[in-house]
Amino acid sequence: MMRKSESSPDSGTAVVAISKHGQAMIPKRFRAKLGIDAPGKVLFRETEDGNVVIERVRSATEMQGFAARSEASTDVFATDLFREKRERDRSERDDRFPPQ
Repeated sequence: MMRKSESSPDSGTAVVAISKHGQAMIPKRFRAKLGIDAPGKVLFRETEDGNVVIERVRSATEMQGFAARSEASTDVFATDLFREKRERDRSERDDRFPPQ
């Protein structure tokens, strides 16, 4: 059984328990800051300097209508548009946080 996180509201840090299954609770203020809803997914990524970054992964529901907004009329499959969008997002993210 996990306990509530131990945190200092003004420190920007929190200590959370890890269950025997490797599960951890992301504190509410960090979920809110990252825009993470439950159920949802996050991406853990290690930067060159060894820091671990947690990013929100957009849900399929959030991506609905993406093709209509970005390509008014197209013969391109939605999966191809999503793949291109993911690649652009990954490239932008890697520009900000280069992978090792």
